Order: sequence, then C-alpha cells, then structure tokens
Amino acid sequence: MRKFRTIASVGIATAALLALTACNSGSPGSTGGDGDDSSTEDLWEVATDVDLQDSPTYDDMVARDGVVIGVKEDQPGLGYLDPATNERSGFDIDIARWLAASLGFDDDQITFEAIPSANREQAIINGDIDYYVGTYSITDARKEQINFAGPYFVTGQGLLVAADNDTIESDADLTSDVTVCSATGSTPIQNIKDNYDAQTEEFDTYSQCVEALKSGQVDAVTTDEAILIGYAAQEPENLKVVGETFSEERYGIGLPKGDTALTEYFNTVLTDGGDTWQAIFDKNLGASGVTTTQPEVDPVD
Repeated sequence: MRKFRTIASVGIATAALLALTACNSGSPGSTGGDGDDSSTEDLWEVATDVDLQDSPTYDDMVARDGVVIGVKEDQPGLGYLDPATNERSGFDIDIARWLAASLGFDDDQITFEAIPSANREQAIINGDIDYYVGTYSITDARKEQINFAGPYFVTGQGLLVAADNDTIESDADLTSDVTVCSATGSTPIQNIKDNYDAQTEEFDTYSQCVEALKSGQVDAVTTDEAILIGYAAQEPENLKVVGETFSEERYGIGLPKGDTALTEYFNTVLTDGGDTWQAIFDKNLGASGVTTTQPEVDPVD
C-alpha cells in the first residue's frame, strides 16, 4: 500500500526545520505537558497565565468564556466526527485544542463548528468562529481577506480513484473525458480548473465526493494526499491513491483579518511547542509510518 512518503518528502524539501525544544508550550512562557501520546490530556496543560493584549478576537473569547473553532468533520485522521460516539478526533482537531489551551480554554469551553470549505473566509469575517483549523491552505487570495498563523503542516495535492481503475495513474491522465471531484471553493478544484482539461464536480464535503466516486458518478477525487490516504485506509478494497503529489499545500490557522496579536501568539505557540506538535502528529498520524517534521511558521504580514 502506498504510504505517506510523499507527504514526508514534500514537507522535508519545502519546509525549514524547527529544532524540537525541550520545553512544551501551553502558552508563550508557560509549562506544557510531558509528551505522552496516549491521550490529549497528557500533551499540554491549559494555560493560566495568558497575557495577550490588542487582540479583539481574544477579548471576545474572554467575554463569552469560550472559544468557537471552525473545523472539518469528514476527514479521518485530520478532522473527523464519529457519528456513533459524537466524538471529534484528528491531527487538526488536536492542534485546535492545543491552541485553545494556550489561551486558557479547556475542552469544555470549546465549541466546534463544521464549516464547508467554500464558507470558511466568510465565517471568519462574520465572526461566526474565532479561528479555523481544518486543512486550510494558505494562499495569497485568502490572505486578502483573513490572517493566517502557521503553516503547521505541509502536504500536496493527490488523486483517489476506484481500486479497480487502471486508466488513471497520475495527474497526467486527467484528460477531458475524466471527471474530477473536490470540495466547493477548495484550492485543489481550482487547480484542476486552471491547469487540466478534466471536467469537474463539486460538493460541500470530500466525503460526498468519495460517495460519488464509489457510485461511478465521478472518476477521481482530488484534495490533499493526507486526506485521501485516510479514505483509502478505511476502504482499501474499494479505493486507492495513485501517482505523486502535484502541488504543495501549506496548512494554516485562519484568523480575523488584522488581528496581528493573536496571529503572532499562535505562531509563538507553534514555534516553541515542537515537542507537543510532534506528539500530536504521532498520536493521530504516526501509525501510518510517516516521519515528517514541523514546518517553520511564516512571518506575520
């Protein structure tokens, strides 16, 4: 089975490496957890000494005594809501929880809101959520509307096809008689429209694209390879990931435009919290065999 080797190679090749520090960071200057990956309770502590000024977003959180975080809920291993247990899990979910803890908010003070890809910027602009953590690629167009902290992860665009499909082996096979599906408003579907002859189909969620693939409505699903491997791992008899990645996607935390104080705060948490980041990765994605590293954050514009 194809592993996450591409994710690792892209991340290593394109991201400057951070030295993993000995001190975990619940917040800048605070003491974090012990790095045990058995549960999130052991990965960080809820900060009690937060000193964040000039952030209207943080002021709103304090006023309502809670944080509202936009996420995905159909991406196994990254952002997933178990319909049977109603529990959320995944790398992105734990990154979101860690950042909330760095601001002094425990799990019972977090409200998660599932926001489709096409509605993310508007949800942040409207103030419906305080920040968004959910395979959210940093792009220049989005940075015109919102701030990004990070990146906190680097991957690349890939292809998911039916397990018995022997005609699509890479993006070179995305010809005009092929229909490719992705989430409405996502960077991957725009890349297909701009650079390939293939027809496109769009849905609110990637899981809808996967169902369309299994029913034969579309020929391939495209998004970040990390997401696709999660689906293939769930149904290897029906689905497979093919080819090499053909883009670079840098995941960031979406924040209200102009909130420089909170953006810099999150960047500091990520930079100082290398051990915690690695423990979160190992807990959620380490079983895949991937060995990757945390990317260096971008300077705040």
